[in-house]
Amino acid sequence: MSKSSRVSQALAGMTAILMSAAGLPVHLTRVPQAASTHKATKKHSSVKEGRKVSKKATPTEPESVVKKYLEELKGAPADEDCMICMEKLSSPSGYSDSCPSSSIRPEAVGRLRNCQHSFHLLCVLAMYSNGNKDGSLQCPSCKTIYGEKTGTQPKGKMEISTFPQSLPGHKDCGTIRIVYHISRGIQGPEHPNPGMPYTARGFPRYCYLPDNEKGRKVLELLKVAWKRRLIFTVGTSNTTGESNTVVWNEIHHKTEMDSNHSGHGYPDPNYLDNVLAELAAQGVTEDCLGQ
Repeated sequence: MSKSSRVSQALAGMTAILMSAAGLPVHLTRVPQAASTHKATKKHSSVKEGRKVSKKATPTEPESVVKKYLEELKGAPADEDCMICMEKLSSPSGYSDSCPSSSIRPEAVGRLRNCQHSFHLLCVLAMYSNGNKDGSLQCPSCKTIYGEKTGTQPKGKMEISTFPQSLPGHKDCGTIRIVYHISRGIQGPEHPNPGMPYTARGFPRYCYLPDNEKGRKVLELLKVAWKRRLIFTVGTSNTTGESNTVVWNEIHHKTEMDSNHSGHGYPDPNYLDNVLAELAAQGVTEDCLGQ
């Protein structure tokens, strides 16, 4: 053991004794080890925190978002239910009392312009007002996204580098390494408990892609998802049950490169296609590249 290591351990022990004497809780941990022993040979880029939605892209009134993406129907389908409030479309919205509007009548029904699914306009207004209010809508029936969906990912940094070692199942190419950095902080108005602290366990997080054509395509789409604040969110950990913590947000990443015993590594011949589908479900597709 080096001299500096012995000094660090001695200081840690003295600190623990002093804290214990003062009646403070003591948590002894090991010095964190590097998550990856593979040395990057080329650094592509560093992508800083997810952007905030610009004022130009954000409608000033929720009603304008609803009217932008839905066409009001003259007559409501008699036997069809509103998937949001579960009332008949021929009856007033179930959100008439909790989400009043001066410009949308409780009985008004609208149809989304692309997917053609119908809902009470007031129900869609309530759904939008209870979300991120970023100027986008997502059909609750088929998940079609209207506009540019953004998330609630906290501030952070995304680093990309490459090294020549191959991933299992991708022997014909090197490896792309992504490192996500997010620190603990205070929840904003878009988070579950505004004003309360959130934790950020397990950061930096190391993730891997094959450095081939499809892997580089996934990388570029992940950059878009990061900028739109869609990679992480603040919620409850499925692993530990901890609430008010930074968690993955339905876009799976490979955090191991040498085995796939946990399902988070390689080989996995379907992974790239699966993550492309997950990105598309968040509105991140090839059409977003170059914008």
